[in-house]
Amino acid sequence: MKKSIAILFTALFSLLAANSAFCQIEKYDPNANAIADVKAAIHLAKKTNKHVFVKVGGNWCSWCKLYAEFTHDNEDIANIMEDNYIKVLVNWSKENKNPAAMEYLKFPQRFGYPVFVIIDGNGTIIHTQNSAYLEQGNGYDKNKIMQFLMGWTPKAVDPDTYKN
Repeated sequence: MKKSIAILFTALFSLLAANSAFCQIEKYDPNANAIADVKAAIHLAKKTNKHVFVKVGGNWCSWCKLYAEFTHDNEDIANIMEDNYIKVLVNWSKENKNPAAMEYLKFPQRFGYPVFVIIDGNGTIIHTQNSAYLEQGNGYDKNKIMQFLMGWTPKAVDPDTYKN
C-alpha cells in the first residue's frame, strides 16, 4: 500500500512539475485587457518594423501548451520570432472570452486553438493561421512552422523585396 501511494505521489509530482514548466514558458491571463495588449503590440511593431504575432488560446488548451514547449526549445524558431514579431497572448476561456479582442481579430476562434493572427504595424490583420496545418502526428512540424513564420515577416510581405 505504501509503495502504491509513493508511486501515485511521484506521478502527481511529475504532472505538476510538467505543468509548472509550461507556466514558466507561457501563461494566458484571463484578467488581461487583451485588446489593450494587442494595440500596445501594434504600436511597438510600428516603431520596430516588426509584425504582431497574436496567439489565441488558454491555459486549458493542450495544443497551446505543446506549441509553447515546441517553439520555446527551438533556436531557429525563437530567432525568427525575436527578429520579426512582437508576441501577444490572448486568452479565450470560460473565465474571459475577450469579445472585443475577438471582434478586432475577426473571430479567429472559428479555427480552434491555438490560432495565430499576424498584424502589421498599421493594425491591419494580414493573416490568420489555423494551427492544425502546422501539425504532424501528435505534435508540431518545425518546417511547417518555419515556412509559416517566414512567409509573414515584414520583409516577406514587402513588395520591394521582389523588385529586381
